[in-house]
Amino acid sequence: MAEPAGASRTAVLVCQGRAVAHGRIAPGRFADPVAMSLLRGDERAAVERARTGTPPPGVSARIEYESLTAVAETMVPRTVAIDDAVRARPNPQLVILGAGLDGRAWRMAELSDVDVYEVDHPASQADKRDRAADLEPVAGALRWVPVDLARDPLGSALGAAGHDEAAATTWIWEGVVPYLSRPEVAATVRAVAECSAPGSRLVVNYQSPSLKATLGLGVARVMATLSRRPDPMAREPRRSAWTPQRLRDLLAAEGWQVTSDDDLLTLAQQRPSPARHPTSTRNGRVTVADRGAWRRRP
Repeated sequence: MAEPAGASRTAVLVCQGRAVAHGRIAPGRFADPVAMSLLRGDERAAVERARTGTPPPGVSARIEYESLTAVAETMVPRTVAIDDAVRARPNPQLVILGAGLDGRAWRMAELSDVDVYEVDHPASQADKRDRAADLEPVAGALRWVPVDLARDPLGSALGAAGHDEAAATTWIWEGVVPYLSRPEVAATVRAVAECSAPGSRLVVNYQSPSLKATLGLGVARVMATLSRRPDPMAREPRRSAWTPQRLRDLLAAEGWQVTSDDDLLTLAQQRPSPARHPTSTRNGRVTVADRGAWRRRP
């Protein structure tokens, strides 16, 4: 099946990064045995080249290698932090906003009695479903929620898929915020709050402002052009960055209390994972926010 028009190329890049890291970076803390299965042939081949650990000759191949290596280093602390936050608050429902090629419903045994809702743009979700057609979820239930959040209300789409607003929900919002404008981020936080019962948890991955990181993205796009490789961010430009305090204020206004907020570099240094590309890890952050009192399920 050809990839649908509009499917997310950054989702592919992120999945490739997890596949490169699996079994090589922070083993015992990070693992994603599903990532490679969600990739197509040419995407897997690029991962295999990066997993050798040997920079290849040639400008184009070297750019691809360095790009995937950098993404892999970022994915490890980001994924581990989010997984830990999910495990620490075992709610009966897990909603993944902008799920992309997320593999948690297929790899996290802790979700065996959890209803997982994958929310994504219809084109991206169609691509994901084709890629995952032969995979068996380990989640208690996997529900697909195709929705364009720029036009369609989140609550009604989730409700139609079976989401219970009266039950506590853990929300994962990973790798999406930078591609939304500030008003879009605020609108999504408001929509999530409206669907969240007491005891719910919201885990947000976002980027803090950085001139160096912005310049680095520009250089990366130029190098992609020079190497004649597709630019994964051509249709998905960065639109917003947040200081921790500004995001905390936004969440608080909708009833969320931030319990932790860490940059990925600090998280990486707490675990046996390398940080050869500190700029990308320093400006990426994961915040965890809770809503009301939480009670463990009987």
